[in-house]
Amino acid sequence: MHITALILSVLLALAMLQSGLMKFVRPAWIRQFAAAVHLNTSQLAILGTLQIAATLGLIGGIWFPPVAIAAAIGLVLYFVGAIAAHLRSHDPNMLGAIIFLTFSLATSSLLILAA
Repeated sequence: MHITALILSVLLALAMLQSGLMKFVRPAWIRQFAAAVHLNTSQLAILGTLQIAATLGLIGGIWFPPVAIAAAIGLVLYFVGAIAAHLRSHDPNMLGAIIFLTFSLATSSLLILAA
């Protein structure tokens, strides 16, 4: 169980690092997603910062598991909020948020069971 939790943590960390960095680089597709849910540039920067912080927490959790658990639970809350933002904006393009929510739920569950 511990190896699976570790692998999921690292994979989730890599995904969040990539997603968080894209919120700072802001390619056209990110700007389109942001516009669909009414996010401005400063809000994107905050969301990117949260994802990068979660990345650091998941990696730091390799040595101190409670940090990884907190980061994974934080990502669950983050993606529940992302889905809510899509629903509020009537934006049907929420598949990524649903996938990342599922990934975060699985990771946090395994981290808790492994602790």
